[in-house]
Amino acid sequence: MSIIDNKKAFHDYFIEERFEAGLALEGWEVKAIRAGRVQLKEAYVVVKNGAVWLIGCHISPLLTASTHIHPDPTRSRKLLLHAAEINKLIGKTERAGFTLVPLDMHYVKGRIKLEIGLAKGKKQHDKRAAEKEREWQREKQRMVRTAQR
Repeated sequence: MSIIDNKKAFHDYFIEERFEAGLALEGWEVKAIRAGRVQLKEAYVVVKNGAVWLIGCHISPLLTASTHIHPDPTRSRKLLLHAAEINKLIGKTERAGFTLVPLDMHYVKGRIKLEIGLAKGKKQHDKRAAEKEREWQREKQRMVRTAQR
């Protein structure tokens, strides 16, 4: 079940490969995510010192958060991946043009997971072509519906 999608990532990048990662979260963050108070729009993923980190993801704390905890909504969160996957990501991101972007946050067996994508940036003309293709598909669907009536 999806919690939030990063639609901007699909607009700005070609997604080459997808990986599913766990997140190292604090208790208040889990509660806030379950309440739907998370935003992936400006988030990105980096590999530092052999670990993968989610940076810029904004999780708004609930008003009922504990008083002795001082929540930081945009702290860096560690992503949990197998060592082989991390090594593969390090190799791919060091090549020119590849970056890691968060695509989707969802539940798997009650756990919160983040789908990250190995992506290559789109140029402006690629974005226009994708938009034209989307509009053409929509127009085709309209024509099929009117022909069936």
